[in-house]
Amino acid sequence: MQLLSAFILLRDRGQLLYRAILDNMINRTTAIVRLLDSIPASKRATLLPLLGGRELHVHISAQPLALLPMNPEAQAASDKVRQQLLQHLSGDREVRVSVEGHLMRKPMPVMRPRPMDKHDPVSRPWAYTHGIHAMAHFFHIQIRLQDGSWVHFEHGLSAQRFRWPVRLLAVLAILLVSVVLLSLLGVRLLIHPLRDLRRAAEGLGKDIQQAPLAESGPTEVRDTAQAFNMMQTRLKNYIQDRSAILAAVSHDLKTPLTRLRLRSDLLDDEELRSKIQADLTDMESMVNTTLDFMRGSESKEPGQRLDLLALLESIQADAGEAGKIVHIHGQSIAPYRGRPLALKRCLVNLIENALRYAGEADIKLSEVGQEIQITICDKGPGIPEDLLDKVFDPFFRLEASRAKHSGGTGLGLGIARNIARAHGGDLTLKNNSEGGLCACLILPR
Repeated sequence: MQLLSAFILLRDRGQLLYRAILDNMINRTTAIVRLLDSIPASKRATLLPLLGGRELHVHISAQPLALLPMNPEAQAASDKVRQQLLQHLSGDREVRVSVEGHLMRKPMPVMRPRPMDKHDPVSRPWAYTHGIHAMAHFFHIQIRLQDGSWVHFEHGLSAQRFRWPVRLLAVLAILLVSVVLLSLLGVRLLIHPLRDLRRAAEGLGKDIQQAPLAESGPTEVRDTAQAFNMMQTRLKNYIQDRSAILAAVSHDLKTPLTRLRLRSDLLDDEELRSKIQADLTDMESMVNTTLDFMRGSESKEPGQRLDLLALLESIQADAGEAGKIVHIHGQSIAPYRGRPLALKRCLVNLIENALRYAGEADIKLSEVGQEIQITICDKGPGIPEDLLDKVFDPFFRLEASRAKHSGGTGLGLGIARNIARAHGGDLTLKNNSEGGLCACLILPR
């Protein structure tokens, strides 16, 4: 808008300047003609030098000079000037006008002095001393006086009049820069609270115990910060209440389970005692894994920088001691800030899942941009495409292939994904084109 306004202003300025100069030239020309008509011809020679100036020369001759050929644009301008002169002059006048040069373009080439009548003592000095012919715009006006002689007006318009207004452009530039700087400052002041809100929202998924937002700034920003802090407080209270209920349920369930296990030891029937103890073991496993699943995203373990490759190698060593085969591909990357125990539980669940169904696991560690990717693949039977998301549901187990005889409670993948999302990442599954299943863990920097 500033540039458009400047364009309109400069355009109107040029038109108004040209119109004012043209009106001044018409008025001055007609006034000189009336003055020359009012005085005797013998006294005109002494008056003519006083009527001219730097951009105007006036001389008188007995005959008119031949007009130079003009282009259509110059012809239109000369006709306009001639009509205005005729409107200002009284009586039957003969007026001739020619225009050379063009406004708002580069100055015309230096014109050669026209040959004047050698017997005209008035025009002779001008032909060699005056500099009107070097002007950017040149009007040659010839008007017949009442006594039959011709007065010649050489109006030259200097290119300096039509130069760019440096001071005005400087003011417009300062105004434009000021508006841009103030706009950037205003936008920054408006965006800064939104940026803080975005960071707080991203951090809330990683750490529910993070510090609340500062409730300062404009009214709308304060209201938004208050609403966000209230939401965080309600989430914390909800999670704390749920943790308290889970702790109570865990305690209340473990006590009767322990009593049942003690009483089962008193049974004489060996087969029945084995079945009851197996059921009790499954129940305890379900209780413990359920608690792990519910607590996966609310761990209060502090984050710290850790070497993911070293963590994978420690899990590989533990699997090797158990007779399992784990291959690791990739190179060491910059330390990642996360919760070590939670990440180890996530990786162990995924690796044990691959080992349980395929006997070995291939791990690939890589870093793409600002994301760390850990892909764990096996060569097992895979999962139907329509169930790749369903297996993350709590207690969901595949009855056909992968989980029929493998045990487990169906919470391992859900716990792993909760931990991944608590770090701001995600966990996805896909079937390998060469057979088997791949779990892709993504952790953002």
